[in-house]
Amino acid sequence: MSVENIKSKQEIIKTFLSDMAKTASQHDFEKHMNLISKKVEVFGVPGFESISYDDWFKQCENEFSEKLIKAVSYENIDIIDSTESVIMFKTIEHIETKDKTQNATDVVIVITREDDGKWRVTQERILPTDELAQNKNYSLN
Repeated sequence: MSVENIKSKQEIIKTFLSDMAKTASQHDFEKHMNLISKKVEVFGVPGFESISYDDWFKQCENEFSEKLIKAVSYENIDIIDSTESVIMFKTIEHIETKDKTQNATDVVIVITREDDGKWRVTQERILPTDELAQNKNYSLN
């Protein structure tokens, strides 16, 4: 991947994560759900085999209406693999709730530029702490 290509992908990711954090922190349900693909699958949530779009919709609908989330932020973005329309990266997601609980979660996220040109989450995997170092084994090929 060329330096320009890497910088371009990093800007796409930073803009995307900024939008995810902003919409969640501001409880903007409609804009937040527009960042989530209808085909999304989330893995690694304890007690669930996977989470679908409908599950994500219901959870956000409840959390946003109750204003349970105070702040969301992301750090340590590392691109794992990418094509022109798909980017896989790892990051650490920080969530602070209104009761001051703070969680940091290692995640691998796949965003895809869908037919309307908008980048959306199509896959997310929540990593156990000891697995983060191993995720270079993931590939889009």
